[in-house]
Amino acid sequence: MNEKEVSAEEKRAPGKLVAASLVLSRFAVQPHGLLIGLLLVDIGITFGVPVGVAGQIRSVSYVVSVIVALLMGVLSVRFRHKSLLVTGLLLLSISSVGCAFAPSFVAMMVLFSIWGVALAMVGPMGLTLVGEYFPREKRASVIGRIFGGQAIAYVVGAPIIGFIAGVGGWRLAFLGFVLPIALFSLLLAVKGVPSTSGSRQSALVMGDYLAGFKGVFSSISADACLAGNALSMASWAAILTYAASFFRQRFMVSTGFASIMMLVAALCFFSGSVVGGRFVKKLGRKTVTVLAAFLAGAFTLAFSNLPDLWLSLVLAFIGSLFAGMRVTASNSLTLEQVPKFRGTMMSISSAADNAGSSLGAGIGGAALLLFNYEGMAISLGVMGIAAAVVFQLLAIDPTKAEMRTGS
Repeated sequence: MNEKEVSAEEKRAPGKLVAASLVLSRFAVQPHGLLIGLLLVDIGITFGVPVGVAGQIRSVSYVVSVIVALLMGVLSVRFRHKSLLVTGLLLLSISSVGCAFAPSFVAMMVLFSIWGVALAMVGPMGLTLVGEYFPREKRASVIGRIFGGQAIAYVVGAPIIGFIAGVGGWRLAFLGFVLPIALFSLLLAVKGVPSTSGSRQSALVMGDYLAGFKGVFSSISADACLAGNALSMASWAAILTYAASFFRQRFMVSTGFASIMMLVAALCFFSGSVVGGRFVKKLGRKTVTVLAAFLAGAFTLAFSNLPDLWLSLVLAFIGSLFAGMRVTASNSLTLEQVPKFRGTMMSISSAADNAGSSLGAGIGGAALLLFNYEGMAISLGVMGIAAAVVFQLLAIDPTKAEMRTGS
């Protein structure tokens, strides 16, 4: 890091509410996905579709998110990053209300897809703001806290959603938990995040807008990060989208037990994300990314291929732990790839993440219909292991390269 960069970072020292706002914004986008994963069986019953088909609600929303995230690569050059973050949180609130009153399965898919739009805006802008307001040595720690907030959403949300759904069904869970969290996060972002970040002059021409895309896609290492993140997110869908349904249908556990299971998995993910930030400081971004991606994939592959409930749970929890480590390390690695165009880099990374999640939900659903849960876990677990190979062979840590060259 040169003296000019240090000086710039010192001038934009973050206020006390910045980190809290970014953590809560990541927290707020999670309950939608948690509700779908936990109550997928119930939603399928409401609309008269099997679980494998109901799971495509999430898959379609990720397709929408991919398209919007690519558009964000342009919008992040033109508009303030805070404005894009706030807009995403507003759309999140709209989706919460819409899903609660969805009259049909098709309407549910459309209204839930607004969450995909919000996801494409909130996620990358939150991480971009980390790069703008925090010095490099603190970024991994802040990113760990942000993804820790994502996991805490499952810790807090799983029992609350399970309780509300038990009282009034999955629709009430949208109104009683998902909507209030979205609104509170919106208010905190408006108040807590400064309005001085990420703006560009209106005189920019299309070539300027596309320069970010050129900068990202001309880097083999950046492309490797995108591919590795996509494969890892596809693998994570095995636990995030289908694990609750697996334990409910395979071992006949109750919704309450499944919500507790998701809570423990979230705690494991939270622990991994926080510890991942510490390991990044000691071992480096790439090393932690490769190891965590491999182990997360391996445990994902194994968890639904065992006949014992408790052993299967343990493997799912360990997979969640390493998934948390991977997401902190790989996002730290991705954030440093193209510093000049962080907004574009993280927007495209969000597109890659959501493409992977959509691919995972789609492939997982197809494998579930064709080969049951064992086939689902094997196909998605292998994708996690493949991610580790991509990171190892093609990705580099630019900060280490700078240290070696003395820049």
